[in-house]
Amino acid sequence: MPQPPLSDDEARAAMRAALAEAELAIRTGDVPVGAVLLDADGSVLALAHNEREKLHDPTAHAEVLAIRRAAELRGDWRLTDTTLVVTLEPCVLCAGAILSARIPRVVFGAWDEKAGAAGSVHELLRDRRLNHRVDVLGGVLEHECGALLSGFFRGQRGSELDGHGSLHH
Repeated sequence: MPQPPLSDDEARAAMRAALAEAELAIRTGDVPVGAVLLDADGSVLALAHNEREKLHDPTAHAEVLAIRRAAELRGDWRLTDTTLVVTLEPCVLCAGAILSARIPRVVFGAWDEKAGAAGSVHELLRDRRLNHRVDVLGGVLEHECGALLSGFFRGQRGSELDGHGSLHH
């Protein structure tokens, strides 16, 4: 059964929680992307932020970590009654995890014009050729999400820690 859509206030509140989570990634030099996975009733099921640098794991994106935590908590990989809220448009890796977990709805903040897989570069989440499609809402608190990322990369360019200069996480 389809979930009722999040209200604008609910989407913004969840994005603020994702932004707070994203800020935690900066401590370990990770790109500040945060994710919140909401249960059907809107309660927080899992929180995560990027931990690629911290864990030395190329798959430790915020979305993947939130999905893993929620699946472990539930004892089920199917997250069919959830909403994933993330500060940056999911990449191909994360879109694959979202589709595999059967997450029905994704809300994101900043668009990723270099690596986005929810409409910017690729359109994986709503690809009609796949057996699962996701309801996608982008641009929620877009300015705040983009500013956090831009500030991080400005700082990184100064210290030469990030050789890519991409918003991709």
